[in-house]
Amino acid sequence: MAIPVGRKVTVRVPGSSANLGPGFDTLGLALSIYDVVEIEVIDDGLIVEVYGEGEGELPLDASHLVVKACIATLAAAGETAPGLKVVCHNTIPQSRGLGSSAAAATAGVIAGHALAGEVFSTDQLVQMAAEYEGHPDNSSASVLGHAVVSWTDTQEEYPQYHAVTLPVHPEIQATAFVPNFHASTAEIRKVLPSNVSHLDARFNAARSALLTVALQHDPSLLMAATEDRLHQPYRAEVLATTTKWVKTLREAGYAAFVSGAGPTCLALSTEPVRPDLIQAAQDEGLAVFALTVADPVHYEVTDVNTAHA
Repeated sequence: MAIPVGRKVTVRVPGSSANLGPGFDTLGLALSIYDVVEIEVIDDGLIVEVYGEGEGELPLDASHLVVKACIATLAAAGETAPGLKVVCHNTIPQSRGLGSSAAAATAGVIAGHALAGEVFSTDQLVQMAAEYEGHPDNSSASVLGHAVVSWTDTQEEYPQYHAVTLPVHPEIQATAFVPNFHASTAEIRKVLPSNVSHLDARFNAARSALLTVALQHDPSLLMAATEDRLHQPYRAEVLATTTKWVKTLREAGYAAFVSGAGPTCLALSTEPVRPDLIQAAQDEGLAVFALTVADPVHYEVTDVNTAHA
């Protein structure tokens, strides 16, 4: 069926941090930095506009990730649109380890779901967002909000992605230290070894379990819970600025780690990061964002006769 011209959805999608130190490809955290995407059904064609982060860099055609995810979601719902106008207002830094691609995929999936009449379950939305972006720890955090534990079942023909949420202690806040260069997840992954020791695997399993306790109940455990031996030591050489700030912040008592594949360094704490540390980072050209843990993606749909959220 064709969706009526004039129906419009506005999606506000949070960014995210993945890994959180030890939870490699498993743990994620939704953050209060947002992209807002407006998609309107029009008579014909495709119009794509991008403002803010990625302006002048992201494609303005059907290859844009928001567009691809939206059209694919509409197709999965058995719906079509005669044309689409897609307007992206982006504040999540691109390719910096704060989930910009996951947010785009999530925005497209949620927009398609909403335009089609909200036909998918939450589990299906988690699955589709992960399929279009490839990192369920990030995309699940954007879909579900709060902290998430994600996992992949690869025993079926196609990967099945799953996630559950963890409520986060209300005193925990996040500070992002964002260098002014991009990092490719695929390139950064190339420095990781194919095999790790049993000792390091055991170390990270313990820290990941501890982190779920720290996030929910006892922030005093965050420093120990964010230690890692599986990926950050190997990325240190190619992420020199990030590694420096992880070390600097941890020495100052903040639970800092590489956010996703970097280059952002994220610190979790119950108190604001000291102003002198923030100033030192800014003097080196890093942008600093004081953030909170975000709620799930939010959307509103309007058309000629109805309005709902």
